[in-house]
Amino acid sequence: MTDENGFGDLMWMTAEEFEFLLRMVGPLITKQHTKMRRAISPRDRLSVTLRFLATGKTFSSLSAQYKIGASTISQIVMETCGALYQLMKKDFLKTPSTETEWRAISQDFESKWQFPHCLGALGGKQIYIQPPAKSGCLDNNNKGRLSVTIMAAVDANYKFIYATVGTQEKVSDAGLFAYSDLCKEMDQGQLNFPPPEPLPNSDIMMPYMFVGDEACPLRPDLVKPYPNKQMDHSQQVLNYRLSRARRVAENAFSILTNRLRVFRNTVFLEPEKVVKITMASLCIHNFLCERKSEAYTPPAFADFKNGDHRIVEGTWKNQGNGSFQPVEQRREHNALLMPEMQRNLLRDYFVSPAGCIPSQEEHI
Repeated sequence: MTDENGFGDLMWMTAEEFEFLLRMVGPLITKQHTKMRRAISPRDRLSVTLRFLATGKTFSSLSAQYKIGASTISQIVMETCGALYQLMKKDFLKTPSTETEWRAISQDFESKWQFPHCLGALGGKQIYIQPPAKSGCLDNNNKGRLSVTIMAAVDANYKFIYATVGTQEKVSDAGLFAYSDLCKEMDQGQLNFPPPEPLPNSDIMMPYMFVGDEACPLRPDLVKPYPNKQMDHSQQVLNYRLSRARRVAENAFSILTNRLRVFRNTVFLEPEKVVKITMASLCIHNFLCERKSEAYTPPAFADFKNGDHRIVEGTWKNQGNGSFQPVEQRREHNALLMPEMQRNLLRDYFVSPAGCIPSQEEHI
């Protein structure tokens, strides 16, 4: 496993990154030899798990490759994913909880995507799944398959800073948000967001906020686009600027599904197992993004901004979104007056000399 040749193509990470994960998770997945048989090594346990996530191969296919029974591989993958998530979530899937941490995210959004006071982009995806026969799972949508829905917040560098996974049918990302720990902590003021401050180069006081799509609720700490009906010029500008910030969530999901290809097609596992491999995958994604691993995200793989503030689409778009599908849209109505006024102030700021960028006129 230390041979670099071909390693990245199979695991989407370097041998060094593999060894880092092995040192971390090895003690938790080590098994004792018995008189009857030798235990499968932690190296092989991690290897087969990462190969499953990176390639999406079936347990039967991996069984032939590793000379390990398919049922044993299934057990190894679930145990190792559980161990990875348990050990990595504190450092690699952590929601910020201090003003300093939130300000760092906001500064990145401002410098990279020209959206000030942004704490993260909200996004959601459905993963279609097909539980094995006789698994006891109900066919809720009468089409022979279920879905698992992920709602997540993503920072300006494509890292997931919060995620929740729901297994109920026909749930929107806005619905998952409403019942999430993130929403609860936002409502109770437990996340220590920075206080409202003037927007750059202006005296317009503005709270710090997440950005979401049209299905999200409009709140003081969450801004969404104007409805696409009879918009004036400044509203179109606001929507364009917001879409620039929100696309980091789309990119994060797309990088995930194009690198951890278990999500490329329908996942043939029970919902609770899909949740387990999904949370472990988010941790691995964040770990590799944090290390700026070129085996995982080579240059130009994700969208990037050129010198004129124009967005250049990443090469992931040539490979599609795999099994990740948009979630059902359920629009919220009757927005509160204060968030509406706040959005209008942001709209006016983006068309002012203090807040405009050259590329916005070309995209509306």
